[in-house]
Amino acid sequence: MAVSFSNDNITFNLKRKPKLKTWIKSIIEKEKHVLGNLNYTFVSDESLLKINIEYLKHNTYTDIITFNYNEGKKVSGDIFISVDRVKENAQKFDVSFEEELHRVIIHGVLHLCGYKDKTKTDSDLMRSKENASLRLLKRSK
Repeated sequence: MAVSFSNDNITFNLKRKPKLKTWIKSIIEKEKHVLGNLNYTFVSDESLLKINIEYLKHNTYTDIITFNYNEGKKVSGDIFISVDRVKENAQKFDVSFEEELHRVIIHGVLHLCGYKDKTKTDSDLMRSKENASLRLLKRSK
């Protein structure tokens, strides 16, 4: 079982891949799940918009789309992340690009672990889980 990272029609170099893979696996295990196959693909805003329209019927830009292929407690999926949107959101929320990227990376994992973000209560819990996960990553540096 593995975590993989790739790009689709963009130039992007993800830093510290081995550390991120270890971190992602640790969060999955902390949530009482096991790692299956998790594929991250970094794309442009336009590419993610096309995926959003085609598969989710949403004509809006977003930073992440997660496709869930879980089998029981085995976390598997395809996660598409717009690097353009992450850059814009990092500026909007006054955080570094790397911090926002890590937040989005773990956001997808938390969705696959069963967390939602459509209601305020769910969104607050998701944000709390993201923050706890980011703290763990910072401690492991």
